[in-house]
Amino acid sequence: MLRLSAAGLVCAAAVLLFAVHVRPLAYVPLLAGVALGLAVDRRLGRDLLLVAAGMGIISTISLEADLSDAGMASFAVVLSLAVIVPWAVSRYVYRDDAVRFPVRTGRRWTRGQVLYLVAVVAIGYVLLPWYFLGSGAYRNWPSLEGSGDIARLFVGVNAVGLWDELFFICTVFALLRRHFTMWTANLLQAVVFVSFLWELGYREWGPVLTIPFALVQGWIFSRYKSLTYVVAVHLLFDLVVFAVLVHGHHPELLDVFVTAPR
Repeated sequence: MLRLSAAGLVCAAAVLLFAVHVRPLAYVPLLAGVALGLAVDRRLGRDLLLVAAGMGIISTISLEADLSDAGMASFAVVLSLAVIVPWAVSRYVYRDDAVRFPVRTGRRWTRGQVLYLVAVVAIGYVLLPWYFLGSGAYRNWPSLEGSGDIARLFVGVNAVGLWDELFFICTVFALLRRHFTMWTANLLQAVVFVSFLWELGYREWGPVLTIPFALVQGWIFSRYKSLTYVVAVHLLFDLVVFAVLVHGHHPELLDVFVTAPR
C-alpha cells in the first residue's frame, strides 16, 4: 500500500502541475511521493525520481500550444530534456535499461495490428470533429494565419505525438511497470498523460477521449513492446487531429467531416 501511495502521489501531482496549475504547491506531493518511495523501496524511489524529474522539467514552460519561433523552440528543448534526462540517469547512473525505445522488434505486425491502424483513423474521423468543433476546443490552439502556420501546426502536432510515446509510455509507464501490475502502472501513467494533454488544449470534455486513448496506448505497448507501433497509432490519430484543427480555424479547408456541427 505504501509503494502504491508513493507512486500515486507522484502521478497525482501531474493534475496539480498541468491541469489545475497550483505551483509551487504541486511540487509538494511530487517530492513527497519520491521521498516515500525511497523510504519503503529504494529501487521504486529511484524510478519515481526519474518520473518526477521529467515532470519537473516539463513544468518549467507553459504547455499551451504556441506556434511562434520561441514557443516551438522552448517546446523542443524542454520536452527533449524531459526524455533525455531520465534515460541518461537510468542508463549511466543506475546502470540499467529500464528506459528503452524499442524501434525494431524483429516481429512483423499482425493483421489485427494493421486493421487497428485503419480503425484508429475511422474512429478519429467520427469522434474528433464532434469533440473539437462541437465543444470549441479547437480554439485552444492558435489561429492559423496562412500556410506557414498550418505547416508549423503539422510539425508541432506530430512532434508532440511522437514525444508523448517517448515520455509517457517508454519512460513513465515502463518505469512504473517494473513495480506494479500492467493495469496499475497503466492507470498511473494515464493520470500524467491526460493532465499534460489537458494543459496542451484537450479541455472541455476532452478527457472522455484522452483517458481511453492513454490506457489503450499503454496496453498496446505492454502487449507488443514496440515503440514503432504505438507511434504509428498515435500519429495516424494526430493526422486527423491536425485536419480537424485546420478545418476549425478555416472552415473552407478540409470540409470532409460528416460529424462536424453545421
